[in-house]
Amino acid sequence: MSELHLGVIESRFADIIWAHEPISSPQLAKLAEEALGWKKSTTYTVLKRLCQRGLFQNQKGCVTALLTREAFYAHQCEQFVNDSFDGSLPAFVAAFGTRKRLSEAEIDQLQAIIDHMREAQP
Repeated sequence: MSELHLGVIESRFADIIWAHEPISSPQLAKLAEEALGWKKSTTYTVLKRLCQRGLFQNQKGCVTALLTREAFYAHQCEQFVNDSFDGSLPAFVAAFGTRKRLSEAEIDQLQAIIDHMREAQP
């Protein structure tokens, strides 16, 4: 799944699909023209590329996702932590915390996530 990295414009295009799926390819081309200023040929070229990467599928003119938006971005985050922090989530959080002071609400949210993960452990 490492080939699933998307550029900024590809991400905007993918977000259009996720927001409207299932969507017909002609309707997708219309939305991409409105949101991105793309011609139909550009839409179909980028769609084909994203389908080849295994992110979406276009069957009989109906475009659907093979991965949810959440699963895709979870993979991106995991890949970033692996590449940048040798897979250490605590190292990532520590690095993030040195540059930005977390609010009490953010700390509470992180603690709630940790507590939930502890409860889910076998």
